[in-house]
Amino acid sequence: MADLEKNNSQFSEKAENEIELKETAGLSQGQIILRRFVRHKAAMISVFGLLFVILFSFSASGIHLGTEDNPITVKGWWPYTIDDIDPEGAITSMCENGIPGCPTMDFLPDFIDGDGMGFGAHPLGMDQIGTDYLALVVRGAEQSIMVMFIVGFMGLIIGTVVGAIAGFYGGIVDAILMRVTDMFLVTPTLIIGAVIGFQFGNLGVIPLAIMLGFFAWMGLARFVRTDFLTLREREFVDAARVAGASNRRIIFKHILPNAMGIIIVAGTLLMSGAILIESALSFLGFGVRAPDVSLGLLISKYQDTFSVAPFLFWWPGLFIISIALFVNFIGDGLRDAFDPRQKKRISLKERFKSSTMKVKA
Repeated sequence: MADLEKNNSQFSEKAENEIELKETAGLSQGQIILRRFVRHKAAMISVFGLLFVILFSFSASGIHLGTEDNPITVKGWWPYTIDDIDPEGAITSMCENGIPGCPTMDFLPDFIDGDGMGFGAHPLGMDQIGTDYLALVVRGAEQSIMVMFIVGFMGLIIGTVVGAIAGFYGGIVDAILMRVTDMFLVTPTLIIGAVIGFQFGNLGVIPLAIMLGFFAWMGLARFVRTDFLTLREREFVDAARVAGASNRRIIFKHILPNAMGIIIVAGTLLMSGAILIESALSFLGFGVRAPDVSLGLLISKYQDTFSVAPFLFWWPGLFIISIALFVNFIGDGLRDAFDPRQKKRISLKERFKSSTMKVKA
């Protein structure tokens, strides 16, 4: 009985592999990767979710670059900005508990609360001084997203280069690079970020993100080094050396594609960590400075109003959590798509085809 179950399992696996090979026949490596990624439902939902958050935030708030003295601004479609203050409007839109600036957005039908569904002039409400909170939140999301991408990109490039060189060459090169990495790694990230934020936080979000990016690569470098140490001993690397391939070609054409899984996962974790560290720094007062805003700065500014005006706390927190989760799910899908050692997910339809082939045999 056990032998029969083993044979059935082997036949089913063979049929599944034949289905996969048949579906990918004639496709390039890029097309195969795209096909795998598109089939990852959580990743695709996260892609559309992240794109929606980015497009909504940047289109509503506009684009704000440069410094306070030399701003570069492109206005968005939302009529209010973080500089528009209407204290009388906040007073006239009191909540039931007497807190000014109550949200005007209402999703309840007319027969439930009698007010009817509506969006209103200030859907997320207003703060105590009369600033539209949607304008504050989308501006904060814009700043935090820029930090996330800049820090993630710089950390990904520096960490991959350092880890690849250390793992491939080994010896004294590996020892020197890893000791430098360890020197930065043992210093708490929050302390490094606080020093950077204190020095560069008043220059705008771009200089702050660039400086944070120079100190965000250490963990990724160690992951890449470990993977390269393993991959450089594989047979395909020996075959490439025998064929006369240069070290540069071996690194970029043979080892790096096989290490993309760990690089992508570590890179997406770095991006989600970047938005969290920026929020933490702004919360502590070392990140983005007033009069500009970020999601962490909004949470810090209105943390004392959580019990009486929770809408001032929940919206920036919701944006932070959503962006971090979207990036992590996208990274999971990219890992499954890029890693050639990752086993393909077999759908119910393909399992049915496999069973049909078994019955015919």
